[in-house]
Amino acid sequence: MPMTDGLILHADNKMRCWWPGTDPVYVTYHDTEWGVPEFDDRALFEKLILDGFQAGLSWITILRKRDNFRKAFAGFDPAAIARFDERHVEQLMGDAGIVRNRAKILGTISGARAWLSLQERGGFSNYLWDHVDGRPIQNNLKTRADIRPETDVSRRISKALKAEGFNFVGPTIVYAFMEAVGMVNDHLTGCFRHAECAALAEPL
Repeated sequence: MPMTDGLILHADNKMRCWWPGTDPVYVTYHDTEWGVPEFDDRALFEKLILDGFQAGLSWITILRKRDNFRKAFAGFDPAAIARFDERHVEQLMGDAGIVRNRAKILGTISGARAWLSLQERGGFSNYLWDHVDGRPIQNNLKTRADIRPETDVSRRISKALKAEGFNFVGPTIVYAFMEAVGMVNDHLTGCFRHAECAALAEPL
C-alpha cells in the first residue's frame, strides 16, 4: 500500500494515519474510536487505565485483550474495583487473559478510588476536560514527525492525576490518552478522519 509522510492509502481508497497499518482490528479502532471526543466518566476511566497497562507494550496488544480486561475488572465499574482486596489481586495475577502486572493492578484499584473522589467533586469527565476548556484541541499535523510524545497540557494533567492518587499516568501516557479520547485531534490532516473528528468537536 502506498505510504507517504505517515499516511497510508488503503484498498478502500481512504487515506489513514500510518499507525494501525492494515490490521483490521486496529483499522476499525482508528476509524471509529481514536480521536472521537469522549465525555462519559466511566469510559474515560477505562481508557486511562488501559493506557496505563499499555506502558511498555503496544496498544494493539491491549486492544486485543480489552474484552478480557473488561470481564476481569467488573466492566471497569470504579465502585466495584474500589472494593477489590488481596484475593481479587491474586485472581487477576492468575488471569492469562490480561496483562499480569501487580503494580498496574494495584494502580487500577487506587485509580478507582481516586475516580470516586473526583465524581463527588464534579465528575471525572469535567475534571479532565476542564484542562482543555471543555473543547478538543485541534492540531493540524501534516506528517508523522509533527506529533509530539507529550505536551505542556499532558504534563499538567499527569501531575494533577498523580496528586489525586492515580498511577501509571506519566505525561506520555496521558498524551496518548488525550489523543485516544479526542481531547486532542492528532489525526494527520491528510487522514480522512481528521476532518470528521474536527466536525465532532463543533458545537451543536
